[in-house]
Amino acid sequence: MFERGEIGQIYNIGADNERTNRQITDTILAALGMDESSVEYVEDRKGHDRRYSIDTSKVSALGWAPARTFEAAIEETIKWYVDNRGWWEPLRNRVKNR
Repeated sequence: MFERGEIGQIYNIGADNERTNRQITDTILAALGMDESSVEYVEDRKGHDRRYSIDTSKVSALGWAPARTFEAAIEETIKWYVDNRGWWEPLRNRVKNR
């Protein structure tokens, strides 16, 4: 499929499933069995992006499509982090102690 692409072109890979930051937060909270009380609101930073969106039409025209849904992928990602605390917690603690 990718062999049909043109040299020098840019092909954005995405799933065409745009969500707000809040929708993603709610999905993560639900997957972890947590509620709104776990959310800490902060001020927006200067230049804060309100949305992130890419045009996937060129890669889709080559026949590419996502292998799983957002819901399945986010659940797999959350499960990995829950199952691998020993990998990421030292990194988080190092950043917190700076």
